[in-house]
Amino acid sequence: MRDDGAAGETSGTTERGSMRVYEAIVKGLEGIGVRAAFGGAGENAAGLMLALKHSRQIRPVITRHEQAASFMACGYAMYTNRLGFCFATAGPGAFNLFSGLAVAMSDSYPVLAVSGYATMKWQGWGSLNETSGVNGTPDSRAMFAATTKKSFLLTDIADTCDVLEEAVNIAFEGRPGPVHIHVPEDLTHRGAEVTNFRPIRLDVAPVPPDPARVEEIASVLADALTRRQRIVTLVGFGAVRSGAGPEIKRLIERFQIPLLTTLDGKGIVSEGHRLSVGVFADSGHSSAWKAFREADVVLCIGNSLNQHATFNYREDLFKNKLLIHVNISETEFRKAYRPDYTLLSDARPAVAALVDVLERKVGEVPAVEVDGRDYEARHITHLSGQIHPGELAQAIGRMLPPQGVLLADAGAHLAWLGYYVELEEGQNFRKAGSFGPMAGHVNGAIGVKVAHPERTVVVGCGDGCYSLSGFELMTAVEHGIPVIWVIFDDQEFKLIKLFQLTTYGETGLVEFQNPDFVSYARACGADGYLVETLDEFEHAFHAALASGRPTIIDARITRWAVPHYSPSPDGVIAGLVETVEARFRAR
Repeated sequence: MRDDGAAGETSGTTERGSMRVYEAIVKGLEGIGVRAAFGGAGENAAGLMLALKHSRQIRPVITRHEQAASFMACGYAMYTNRLGFCFATAGPGAFNLFSGLAVAMSDSYPVLAVSGYATMKWQGWGSLNETSGVNGTPDSRAMFAATTKKSFLLTDIADTCDVLEEAVNIAFEGRPGPVHIHVPEDLTHRGAEVTNFRPIRLDVAPVPPDPARVEEIASVLADALTRRQRIVTLVGFGAVRSGAGPEIKRLIERFQIPLLTTLDGKGIVSEGHRLSVGVFADSGHSSAWKAFREADVVLCIGNSLNQHATFNYREDLFKNKLLIHVNISETEFRKAYRPDYTLLSDARPAVAALVDVLERKVGEVPAVEVDGRDYEARHITHLSGQIHPGELAQAIGRMLPPQGVLLADAGAHLAWLGYYVELEEGQNFRKAGSFGPMAGHVNGAIGVKVAHPERTVVVGCGDGCYSLSGFELMTAVEHGIPVIWVIFDDQEFKLIKLFQLTTYGETGLVEFQNPDFVSYARACGADGYLVETLDEFEHAFHAALASGRPTIIDARITRWAVPHYSPSPDGVIAGLVETVEARFRAR
C-alpha cells in the first residue's frame, strides 16, 4: 500500500530529536504518502494547523464546516490507495465529522480522522468542549467507536507513533474503512514532546484468493459453460476500487459472460461493450433485468448486494440460481443472501486467478446473443418546455471527458444519471452510497479533485442537496479546485414527494424556493450559469471545462418527469402489478 518513494522524501517538520505531538503525526502521515488534509479550525486543532502549514508535502484545506472536511477525505480516498485525512477541534467540531466517517464505513474508504479532546486532568468537571462521558458530558469515545473500525484516545505522548501506525494499518486492512484518534489538550502544551519519533510502517497484507477455492469455483463455472448454462457476472465498486477492469474484461470476453453492474460499477468495462448489458438495480436497465432473470449462475464480484441492487432485499431474487460471491470481506457472505460458493479475496487477484484456471478447463466458447441497450426504447416524453432530466443526464455523459469522474448525490437526479449516462473505460461514477447523505458528494468532489487534479470532476446534485452545504464553493475558489456542479433545479424534494404520493396519497413540505445560484457563484468568485435549454447547458458545460475554474450550472428541469424505477427485477409493469397487489393485501 505504501506509495513508492514516499517514505524517503524530506519532511516539512523540524528535523530534531523531539517534536510536538501534531508535528509527529504530520511527519508520520507524510511518510506513508498522505498529500492532503481537510479540516476545520479550532483551538484544540491549532497545533495541527501549524504543523500542516510547515509541511512541504501535505496540502492543507481548511473548510467552512468540518462535515465537509470529512466528505472531502472520503473523496480523496475514493479512487486512490492513499489515506483520506480529516481533522477537527474538540467537542462540536469533532462531532461534525461523524457523517463523513459513516460514509467511509459504509462505502469502504480508508480515512483517518484526528480530533482534539479536552484536558484529561479536568475530566468530569464540565470544561469547555469536554466529551469524556463523565458526569453528564457527551461521550465522544463511544460515538467515534460506533462510526469507525477503531477509535483511539492518545493518553501517553510516547505512544504517538505506535497509535498512528496501528490506526492507519487498520484503515487499510481487509475491507477499508475509517479510524480515529483523540488527542487531548494536555499533550499539545509547551514542553510535551515526542522524543521517540520513528517512521510509520504501512504494511497491510494483501487478500489473495485461496487456490483450492479458486479451483472449486472454476470447476463449477467450467461445468456450467460446458452444459451451456447461462452465466452473468454482477460487478460492484469493490472491483472498481481494486482496479479489476482489465481482468473483468478478459473474463467476459474469453468466456462470453454478460456483464451487469451496480450503479457504482458503471464503467468497469465500457458500457458500450457488446457484453455490457446495463445496470442491475431498481432504477436500472431492462436489458440487465432480462439477462439476470434468464441466468442460471450469478457471479457477484466486489459488491455487497445492498438494498437498491436487490430490489429491497427481494427474497426470491436468487431462486433457482446458483450464487457465487467474491468479496474482500467475509461479513458480506452472511448478510441478506447466503451464497452457494464464496471466494474471500480482493477482486483483481480473484478474477485473474479464476480466469487462469478456467483457461485450462474450458475450450473455445461460442459468442452469446445478448439483448443490450437496444432491448429497451429509452424514449423521453416532453411534458413541458423545461429541460428533461433524462436529456440533461445524457448530455453530461456525452460531454464527460475521458477519465472524467461523475458523482451523484442522493436524490432523483441519481436515478436519471445512473440510467441515462453511459461511461467509457477510465471514467467513473459514484452514487451517495449505503449511508446515503445528501450533499456528501457536493463536498466530497473537492477531495476527489485534490487527489486527481488531472481528471475532470463533475457533480450531479439536486437543488436540495446543493443548498445543504454549497458554501464550500468558497473553499474550492480559495484553493483553486475546479469542480463543476450541475444542479438539477426543480425546487422540490422529488424522491420524498414521490414517496409521499405512493405511500400516503398526498404531499407536503417538499417544495421550497432557491436562491439565485448564479449570483451566489459569482459572489464567491466562481463561474455561474443559468440554463433553461439543452443548447444553453452544452454551451455552459463546454465553458466550464475550458475555464479551469469552480463552476455552478443551474439547470432548470421539469417537475413532470418521473425516474425510471421498478420494485421488481421482472420489469416496470411487473413491479406496478406487485405494488397494486400488495396494497390490496394490506387492506
